[in-house]
Amino acid sequence: MAVNYLKSRLGRAFLITVLSLLNYSSFAGIEQTRLDAVEKDLQGRVDEGKLSGAVIMIAQDGEIQMTKSLGYQNVEDQIPMRDDTIFRIFSMTKPVTGTALMILHDEGRFTLDDPLEKHLPELADLRVAISANDDGTWETEPTNHPMTVRELMSHTGGLIYFPPLGNGPIAQAYVEAGIGGDATLAESMPQLKNIPLDYQPGTKWVYSISVDVQGYLIERLSGQNLDEFFKERIFDPLGMSDTAFFVSPEKLYRFSRMYTPANGNLLRTDNLAAGLGGSFTEKPVFLAGGHGLTATAADYMKFAQMHLNKGTLNGSRILSENAIDLMRSNQLPATVPEIGQPYPGNVFGLDFAVVENSDIFQGAPVGTHWWWGIAGSWFWIDPVNNTVFIGMIQNNDILLSLQIHRAARSAIYE
Repeated sequence: MAVNYLKSRLGRAFLITVLSLLNYSSFAGIEQTRLDAVEKDLQGRVDEGKLSGAVIMIAQDGEIQMTKSLGYQNVEDQIPMRDDTIFRIFSMTKPVTGTALMILHDEGRFTLDDPLEKHLPELADLRVAISANDDGTWETEPTNHPMTVRELMSHTGGLIYFPPLGNGPIAQAYVEAGIGGDATLAESMPQLKNIPLDYQPGTKWVYSISVDVQGYLIERLSGQNLDEFFKERIFDPLGMSDTAFFVSPEKLYRFSRMYTPANGNLLRTDNLAAGLGGSFTEKPVFLAGGHGLTATAADYMKFAQMHLNKGTLNGSRILSENAIDLMRSNQLPATVPEIGQPYPGNVFGLDFAVVENSDIFQGAPVGTHWWWGIAGSWFWIDPVNNTVFIGMIQNNDILLSLQIHRAARSAIYE
């Protein structure tokens, strides 16, 4: 009731600051029954043959409250999940890329309102598609303003995604340009100059390749390859020794297989010719800032805890407090009220979704920032309760993954 009173009197945007000053927590320590409910839900899905396994880590006040490894990382050989199993985290890569770019923001290399073309002049004078012609040409119009870095980092810049998350002629043009394929960032990203934007910058929120463009911007501003920058500026300082763009041979025994439920059984999908995201067993040519990393739950916990700690972990400062505040505050234009389904009650910061309406998002507190990967892994950072939740699964059924995420939020908060 106290939270609801404060919310009504002060508004959601101010609530987090007030609760932090009061050192308020809606649950003083996570009740064991809530932790048990998370485990029970996941174990039930494993027992029903819908999910191969999971690793869950939950921390509060910097202390691990729960670490559970359930089911199998290799169903065929009955190899159990381990606390140090390595997962394809796909779009959980995005906050890492955003963090890397904000390191450069802290160094004064750019401002959020800089036109992207200031730093990537090869992407100057982009146009907006009106229609596509049968001969592969476009009917276009000029942009109302150049895409800004803020728009790039909040998925409001006019870009869309390549297949399977995007479709249509623009998405196909990304594929033909090598974006997400077998060309480097430096080889493929300049090709965007020949592909129109899908909408006027700042008018929509559309999940997109923008974080891959951020990876290219990091390379340009830093003079390093993206993997090198990640390792030097984030992974090594935080001790994220199992996070990389591929799993090295000596670690393959810890690499989880990926599955989808099919007719009461689990079908392995990571070994299919058109497997999602490639093999992850050798260094890719395209260093995908949007979806390319593999990691353990423990490694990602370090990254998320650093964010919760306002940029530091174990004496290493990765980001300034100002950069953290920018990343986890709403960056959408005033004309874009939220990011919409399937994420009701959420707005968007810089490479994080941010809860704005707790009531329609299973009680997750206002200001909780989070994201997930297409193979089901997910996390959230709750600055009201000083809590981090990491969930690692390898599941190709997107609707099932969303159900699992909702169930976990409900178990912890409702």
